[in-house]
Amino acid sequence: MYAMTDQKQWEGRIDSTTNTSSFRLHQKVKRIPINDVSASDNQRAAIVGFICDEGVRRNQGRIGAASGPNALRASLSSLPWTFTEEQQVIDVGNILCLNHALEDAQSELGGIVQTLLTKKCQCVVLGGGHETLYGHYLGVRAALPKDAKIGIVNIDAHFDLRPYDEQPSSGTMFRQILEQDPYTDYFVLGIQRYGNTNELFEKADELHVKYILEENMTAENKVQILNDLQHYMDNHDYVLLTLCMDVLNAAFAPGVSAPSPFGLDTSTVRTILQKVTSHPKTHSFDICEVNPSLDENGRTVKLGAYFVYEALNNLLKGQGS
Repeated sequence: MYAMTDQKQWEGRIDSTTNTSSFRLHQKVKRIPINDVSASDNQRAAIVGFICDEGVRRNQGRIGAASGPNALRASLSSLPWTFTEEQQVIDVGNILCLNHALEDAQSELGGIVQTLLTKKCQCVVLGGGHETLYGHYLGVRAALPKDAKIGIVNIDAHFDLRPYDEQPSSGTMFRQILEQDPYTDYFVLGIQRYGNTNELFEKADELHVKYILEENMTAENKVQILNDLQHYMDNHDYVLLTLCMDVLNAAFAPGVSAPSPFGLDTSTVRTILQKVTSHPKTHSFDICEVNPSLDENGRTVKLGAYFVYEALNNLLKGQGS
């Protein structure tokens, strides 16, 4: 079900009502229903929320990520407005997963993403469980020619390549995509050796997944990793970025369904996010698995909001180049 965001999600500190250099996001972000979004030559990014953790429930994880989108908005609200007058950020509302109807909700999200990309908006999706990614992908695919090559970049501790013959979940999306779409590739960074079974590693090899283990994402390997990313992105028509917050070390991101003791640090994730969202072929990003009910002192929510803001800045800059 589609619903507009409540205005209370965009409230916060006000330092001035007239001096725009003192403004914060909540003073500039405009709430616009998806049917009222028109094509524009302005540099514009749109936020949409996916109020859902049905995929996490099906995957036997700890639910609560459905509260992520509005928690992220609340944390974003008081961040300083650093964009130019030519740049706009709009909020087009939420898709809500009702009555466990995950597939319907993913399809609805796909329709929103397709509309935004068709209207020349950069798109940021606030999940939700990582099943958010499949709806995001559906919208990207629908907005592109059928034979356009999509390169998915996933920052994640898990492959999410489980079987989906019984039902899709937050652990099946990439297998669904790779088995159904011959024009899509998958590159995942941060894979935990202890977080994936041998069967999943075997399936990754079978599906020609490109991956980098968490233990190999070191400062010594940084240049090579970024070069590999650049080559991968350059060789696709469209780049889709998804971030699962459980890729981070649990000390930085405790508020996730499956915390990672050996996860990545924040600077590593930020570097990858900057690299991908700055690429001219990247027009959409999603963030998933922010679970406020499991968070400590709002650390995961605040970190997620900073990642979203980083993505917004880079996507808008890329749109103007």
